[in-house]
Amino acid sequence: MDFQNRAGSKPGAGALMSNSESNVARRERLRKLALETIDIEKDPYFMRNHLGSYECKLCLTLHTNEGSYLAHTQGKKHQTNLARRATRDAKDNEQSAAAHRPMLPKINKNVVKIGRPGYKVTKVRDPQSKQFGLLFEITYPEVTDETKPRHRFMAAYEQRVEVPNSQYQYLLFAAEPYETVAFKVQSREVDMRPGRFWSHWDKDTRRFTLQFFFRNLARSNVDREATGANSVPVQPRFNPLNPYITSS
Repeated sequence: MDFQNRAGSKPGAGALMSNSESNVARRERLRKLALETIDIEKDPYFMRNHLGSYECKLCLTLHTNEGSYLAHTQGKKHQTNLARRATRDAKDNEQSAAAHRPMLPKINKNVVKIGRPGYKVTKVRDPQSKQFGLLFEITYPEVTDETKPRHRFMAAYEQRVEVPNSQYQYLLFAAEPYETVAFKVQSREVDMRPGRFWSHWDKDTRRFTLQFFFRNLARSNVDREATGANSVPVQPRFNPLNPYITSS
């Protein structure tokens, strides 16, 4: 039997190493390699205690010398703790960045007003129902194609320009970049039935048209009395003063 050419044996080296001796030799090789390649003073988890020994702050292990600590850093326990710590730090950094991320400021749409639009107000009366109404024509020559004028009725107690008077209400028209204009009209019930109240925006001429009628007092009382179970709904009549609606 050849005792000199066995695996792991040298001429004159004796018998093979046991498992424990092999582990000791492996740790010693790793220690020497770590001493040559790793600067232990830059390791954030390396600490010398008051007893002269060394500690790993990550794994909470105690070591008698630097070589023992370096051999520990190459082990499975230290590498696993390093991976866990890196994952936790990445998660904490992400949450911290999200918490301290500056809120985007609200963009206030500052539009430079260029003045009041041109307007024309005409008094109208329906020849059939004898209802009194108003026709508003507001011209906005400088608005964009995407802009459509808006309007709404406002009670006298909503405004702060004049002393509130319950006998009047205000009709507002708005379209950027023009100033909002308001018209003071009587505080009467407006007939909102189809054909009685209508508006139209002409993109070609940049003119916004709105017409409405006030309800007649006698007609309002009749409508209130005809709201019972046997009442017959009244069909809206064609409005001859609306040029944008043709009769059927």
